[in-house]
Amino acid sequence: MTHTSHPYSMRLGIIRPWKSRWFSVKDYQKFLKEDVLLREHLEKKLKGMLVDAIDIERSPSTLNVIIKTARPGLLIGRGGEGVEKLKKEVEIFLKKLRKTSVKKTSLKLTVEEIKSPEQHARVMAETIAQDLEKRLPFRRVLKHTMSKIMSSKGVKGVKITLSGRLDGAEMARYEWLKEGQVPLQTLRADIDFARGRAHLPYGDLGIKVWIYKGEIFNKEKDVVTQKSKI
Repeated sequence: MTHTSHPYSMRLGIIRPWKSRWFSVKDYQKFLKEDVLLREHLEKKLKGMLVDAIDIERSPSTLNVIIKTARPGLLIGRGGEGVEKLKKEVEIFLKKLRKTSVKKTSLKLTVEEIKSPEQHARVMAETIAQDLEKRLPFRRVLKHTMSKIMSSKGVKGVKITLSGRLDGAEMARYEWLKEGQVPLQTLRADIDFARGRAHLPYGDLGIKVWIYKGEIFNKEKDVVTQKSKI
């Protein structure tokens, strides 16, 4: 029997940072639950805006929510109207969750732009879902997105899988395409992974995307080993 592990969690502390950057002994359980529910709420709210990641940073007085997106203009809006509206909605959501058990903190929303969306698996999974929901043929979508990702600088390998009732077939099946290298067992391999879902009249289709962007080495260790050799 084999056990599959998430490529992100497998590399935590090695080449990947935590998405929630804080620690609290007293309110650890409350903050963790708050982070999970807040992420789920924002993911539903910001669907279609090509959001790659939602990072949360906490201090005793502030709560900073960092949204990384490929479409910052849609999120910010004219004169920052979109951010202010989203901030008010998040504050209302947090008040319902917190009630009076957690200390009051000031909320800060920061929007970061993704320079090359083709290198981010979550953005690509969402674009695939949008194309499939437009009723485009799944093979054309797979080939088009794969060529789009591989044409991006720094990408060395891609793997995309689709599962479900593809093209409205009576029986569900599993289709996949792969190009280049995707070393899933190498811990220093910079692999971005994401799951997605396309909602269609005959059922949901599952999407998985792996993007390999080369290996990450610790430069400090390399410098120490070179000095010791000299």
